[in-house]
Amino acid sequence: MSGLEARVGTVAPPASRRRPAWHDATVAAVRAETPTARRIVLDVPTWPGNDAGQHLDLRLTAEDGYQATRSYSIASQGPGTRVTLAVDRVDDGEVSPFLVDAVEVGDALEVHGPLGGWFVWRPGASPSSASRPVQLIAGGSGIVPLVAMVSAHADAGDPAPFRLLAAVRTPDDVFFRSELDAALAAAAPLEVTVVYSRRAPEGAATPVGRLTRAVLAEAVFPPDAGALTYVCGSTSFVEQVLGWLGELGHDTADLRAERFGGTS
Repeated sequence: MSGLEARVGTVAPPASRRRPAWHDATVAAVRAETPTARRIVLDVPTWPGNDAGQHLDLRLTAEDGYQATRSYSIASQGPGTRVTLAVDRVDDGEVSPFLVDAVEVGDALEVHGPLGGWFVWRPGASPSSASRPVQLIAGGSGIVPLVAMVSAHADAGDPAPFRLLAAVRTPDDVFFRSELDAALAAAAPLEVTVVYSRRAPEGAATPVGRLTRAVLAEAVFPPDAGALTYVCGSTSFVEQVLGWLGELGHDTADLRAERFGGTS
């Protein structure tokens, strides 16, 4: 996923103390995440750790010296030196087809980061964090940085109420299902709603179809809850959701958005 931060609110969280730098990385593990996406775990010995919601730049260098760099959200969080990505294939892309179809354990890559201080969530970041709800809204692979937030919330046992609304095509297209199941089983309060546009599992709570304003309004915290809201997905998805949230009365100062698109 190519990441592009977009500031919607007016008050940014404290800046990360970790300085971004280029790091040598080795592919430690790969596995299919969805029919079109791959989970890639990198071993980065000099990685300083990262906050939930940050991203990195990944650089590939061909034998002839040609280089291509793309931004990807980070699905892992915390102080470790293992960095987890989930890359969705863009068929005519320059980088994602290689990462999804060809990269193997032991391959050497280069990453630059951690990057971004706006689209992040940290447990206990403010005195009101114990009571202020957090709303996460994802379209497709936009769930990647939000999964890091869910994991950080669960790991810390943070008492802030969390809700995640994810819009996907089919049950096979849900990223990081095992991590979400683990977070739901943890002590931290979390609710997850998944909207399926093409095929839903038996017993799904919402009807099959694209996300609508009515479904959004029912799934997210009400405007008077003052939830800090993170929205991530394609540009069209994010713009639609932000428009609906505004129409429903949510304060734009509480909204943070990250869009992705372009070449991958």
